Amino acid sequence: MNEHHASVSADTVELTADATRMAPTRVDWTRARMIAADVERLPAESVPLDRAVGRRLVADLRSLIDVPHYASSAMDGWAVAGEPPWQLVRSPWLEAGQATPIVTGGLVPRGVHGILRSEHGAERNAVPGRQLVRTGSADADEPRAGQHIRPVAEEARAGELIFPVGELLSPAHIAVIAACGYNEVTVVRQPRVAIVNTGREVVDVGVPQPGSVRDSFGPQFPALVEMMGGRVVWQTHVDDDVDRLARALGFRADDTDHTDDTDEPDVIITTGGTGSSDVDFLHRALHRLNARVLIDGIAMRPGSPSVLARLPGGCVVVGLPGNPLAAMMGMLTLTQPLLDSLTGTPPRRLGADVLGAAVENRRGRTHLVPYSRVAGAAHPVGWNGSGMMRGLAIADGVLVIPPQGADVGQRVQTITLPWQQR
Repeated sequence: MNEHHASVSADTVELTADATRMAPTRVDWTRARMIAADVERLPAESVPLDRAVGRRLVADLRSLIDVPHYASSAMDGWAVAGEPPWQLVRSPWLEAGQATPIVTGGLVPRGVHGILRSEHGAERNAVPGRQLVRTGSADADEPRAGQHIRPVAEEARAGELIFPVGELLSPAHIAVIAACGYNEVTVVRQPRVAIVNTGREVVDVGVPQPGSVRDSFGPQFPALVEMMGGRVVWQTHVDDDVDRLARALGFRADDTDHTDDTDEPDVIITTGGTGSSDVDFLHRALHRLNARVLIDGIAMRPGSPSVLARLPGGCVVVGLPGNPLAAMMGMLTLTQPLLDSLTGTPPRRLGADVLGAAVENRRGRTHLVPYSRVAGAAHPVGWNGSGMMRGLAIADGVLVIPPQGADVGQRVQTITLPWQQR
């Protein structure tokens, strides 16, 4: 196995990637998700802290230092020793009856009893020098011993386990890791994803003419892939041409500039061309490249002609239908489990909700239906045809309706949308 690519187990379902094939046997929806997730985690890499958010640790992380590593002030004011009035001095060591100005985060001098807050003290002229006294707003015993002092190792001790292997790093994690003395952190390499959109009828700007459609994948898929844990290294569009599609799948698209090894994808997502018509060329291109087709259709709607394959070098191809909602259901079914496994993310549990309206399902396939929560129940939204995206845009999630359908009051599984997970 090439270590730079995903590896799919040999015991997964394998079908013939031949343009002259008979109608495929569609894989059960749950089984399809399992097959997509059956890949090895990608290798580790060290990255600067500002690139580590959203990544997972590959080893336990222990603090390099005490945090904080020196006693510091939690307030602006004065560090004091002994009882008032205090003689004001500038010294790294205080004797009883002395005080020195200090700011939040400042190093506490030796011999300090506590910190008197700036609003509770006042400086006055005295002989000799200047003195500090409590004001009327201060308590009689302020500051108490250790008050407003952040002690050494209050948050962590050197060598202490801070975050375990597998931890998903947030901005707050990064702040802690920086405080622990790290400049870089070792995480799972982010999956490199390429996107190949197909179709002569697709235009990427302006208002399409009759017979043409706007590209709905190009503007959204890079962000969607990032939400799912991947990183798009290149994106291209090819017409309905098997030669150009095969070149793109072989990382040789004419109109891309990916020449560096770091642009070599672990996953290629294609849109369109997954059917069996004369202009659906994905299967022919995969066959030409000696790819192993692991899933050739899923028993779901929309998105049933989704494809999963592996190229000889190890790159996994996710072939999505050309209809926008169908493609999105393919992304949720195949791409999310695939990217999760590549990044070492534990399998995402499906949610559950109670139906507020019956959903018929007469075709014997899992039906994925965008829904909204209304009055504590799940209701299918409108605009949920395979070519529509308006319903998904306003949805709270996706219902997983079993092949036999579901009645009002029945509890069914749900999928959380990627943009609602973070």
